[in-house]
Amino acid sequence: MSDQPALDLKFFPVPDQFVDCITTIYRLEVDLPSDDVLTDLLLPEWSNLRFLSHSARRQGHLDGQPLGEGGFFATGPTNRPISFSIGKSRLWGFGLLPLGWASFVRAPASTLVNLATDGSTHPAFRHFAPIAAALEEAAIDDWSEYRLLCDGLSEQFRPPRDEERIRAVQVAMVDPYLLQIPDFAERAGVSVRTLERVCLKSFGFSPNVVLRRQRLVRSLASFMVEDEARWSETIDRHYHDQPHFVREFHHFMGMSPTEYAAQDHPIMRAFMANRQKVWGTPVRVTDVNAASTGV
Repeated sequence: MSDQPALDLKFFPVPDQFVDCITTIYRLEVDLPSDDVLTDLLLPEWSNLRFLSHSARRQGHLDGQPLGEGGFFATGPTNRPISFSIGKSRLWGFGLLPLGWASFVRAPASTLVNLATDGSTHPAFRHFAPIAAALEEAAIDDWSEYRLLCDGLSEQFRPPRDEERIRAVQVAMVDPYLLQIPDFAERAGVSVRTLERVCLKSFGFSPNVVLRRQRLVRSLASFMVEDEARWSETIDRHYHDQPHFVREFHHFMGMSPTEYAAQDHPIMRAFMANRQKVWGTPVRVTDVNAASTGV
């Protein structure tokens, strides 16, 4: 692998009609010598669709699957890391929030958790294949490719009947002070039973897992964007203590925080500042004190 791979990452505006459906739209170019690959772990995330365009030298894998001629790879909502490697490539991608899943994907989210698949053949995603074909044939131009992607999304957009309910739960879940499921349901304006149903269908996980995953990824994103940070300085203060955080980290990441920090994460670090905007920042001691004193 090259010591200093060239990563060119650019974020594009999410169209107004999709702001509650899509986390980010991005274009990534990886410039590496032939046969070299860049490897990383994708953190637990919402569903992501990635389209490899202009495939002359594409290589790599997603969760063990080769990035072959198809060029369209989809993941369901995840609560574990997914291995990812890529060679010299150009790709477009976007993340689907739960409301986006309900608006674009043809399957309950809970049935496709931790899935990494060829989107062009999977029944839940293959209706996006025309976007992959359009990007493959397009001239290499950011804004023309972006418009093709947005046009393809507009063609597939089907708001669900329970749109407002999903949106309410989606807004509630980012509140870093939520710890208990009854509070989560109250914040969203639904019953606990309805919250459970909505979360499994459109979020992929139970309400408990949704909140635990939110907290873990907030802490991990905060750690990665703060240079020279220590875990004790960046973890969410709603963890009972550091061993509690370590247990949760093992549960979701399959390794200790120390093991993860010792690895190189070139791709995820490039995305982290933007990821923190999506997942929020952890509750700090000062935040907890302020809330308890009414400051």
